[in-house]
Amino acid sequence: MAVKQALNCSVLETPMPTKLKPEILVAAIEGFEAQKKSIDAQIAELRQMLSGGPAESATKPETPKRKRRKTSAAGRKAIAEAQRKRWAASKKAAPRKAIAHPKKAAKRKLSPARKAALLANLVKARAAKAAKAAK
Repeated sequence: MAVKQALNCSVLETPMPTKLKPEILVAAIEGFEAQKKSIDAQIAELRQMLSGGPAESATKPETPKRKRRKTSAAGRKAIAEAQRKRWAASKKAAPRKAIAHPKKAAKRKLSPARKAALLANLVKARAAKAAKAAK
């Protein structure tokens, strides 16, 4: 009976939405794990039918994850102090080099004659613009 259901099951064709709440994701994972266990049992049943012998487990036993070790405050302090020592030794070994800044070129200044010529051109241009607007 379970074998017939396994052969008739279909794959979901609808794409999953990209933004899901964590509760929904956890529920989906639990549901898929339950489906996986069911499918593994059906595969074992089929293998037993095929070979005529006892069914082999399709899944590997899960190894428990090792708990993450935490560094104590004293350990963190020792690590920080050792790092400070290394930095101090590094800075002492390599003396600072003076950074050479390029000198800025002296600012150019207009001669009084050139300034007068530019002013005359400006007065001429404004007069032409006023004459054109008056027409």
